[in-house]
Amino acid sequence: MKIFKIIILSLGVVGVSSLYVSCTREIPQVGTTDLTSGNSASVQVFNATVKSVRNYIYVDGVAVSGAALAYGGIFPAIATAFKVSAGSRTFLIKDTLPATTQTPLTFPQNLEAAKSYTIFIYDTTTSVKQLTVQNNIVIPKDTIAMLRFANFIYNTVPVPNVDVYSFRRGTATAVFSNIATNQVTDFIPYASGLTDTFYVYATGTKSPLIVKTLIPGLIPTRSYTSTYSGSYKATKTISTFATY
Repeated sequence: MKIFKIIILSLGVVGVSSLYVSCTREIPQVGTTDLTSGNSASVQVFNATVKSVRNYIYVDGVAVSGAALAYGGIFPAIATAFKVSAGSRTFLIKDTLPATTQTPLTFPQNLEAAKSYTIFIYDTTTSVKQLTVQNNIVIPKDTIAMLRFANFIYNTVPVPNVDVYSFRRGTATAVFSNIATNQVTDFIPYASGLTDTFYVYATGTKSPLIVKTLIPGLIPTRSYTSTYSGSYKATKTISTFATY
C-alpha cells in the first residue's frame, strides 16, 4: 500500500507539497570552509524554534550575526560557517526586541580547532533549547554528495519517530529510519544533481506527514542537512542547507 501511495503522490507533487509545506527554504549558495588547519572551529546555526522571528548570535559577549535569524533560517546565510576561536566559548542567542517574550538562550560550548559544528535551536520562543552537533565531514572522491536528516518537529507531548523515503530511491528501504525527535543522523552518500522528493512518515504508518521536493538537487562532494521542523499539529517544513 505504501508503494502505491507514493506513486500517486509523486504524480501530483506540486499540489501535494502545497498542502503539506509552507515557508520552505531551498539550498543556499555554498561557501568555502577550511577544516584542515588553524586554531578555530567552523560553526553554523539553524533556527528550528517555532514562531521565532528575530534572533541574534553572540559569542563571548560579541555579536557575530548582523541580521535577524528567523524560524527556518541558517546563519551564515551564504557561507557554510563562521569561524570561532577554539576552546570553551559562551554562546548567547536572543531576540533583542525589548518587548519580546522569547527566552534568551545562553550555553557554554567547547569547540575543537579545525572541527565543524552545527548548533540547532528548537522548541518554542518561551522555552528555547539547543543541540550542538559535531559535523563528521567526509568529502567524496566521486560525484556524489553527502546528506543527513534532523528531526526537530515540535509538539506539546511526545510524537512518533519518523521514517524518510525518497522517490528516486524507491520504497523498499527508508533513506533514514526511526529518527526520534531532536535527533540528527550521520551523513550518508546521496546522488547529486538530481531533483528528488522526500516523504516523511510516522514510523510504521502509511500516510505521509509531509512531502517535499528537493530542487535543484545537491552539489557533488558537498554535505547537506535536511531538517524536519515546525508544529506537529499545524505547519511542518523540511529545510535543506549546505553544511560543508
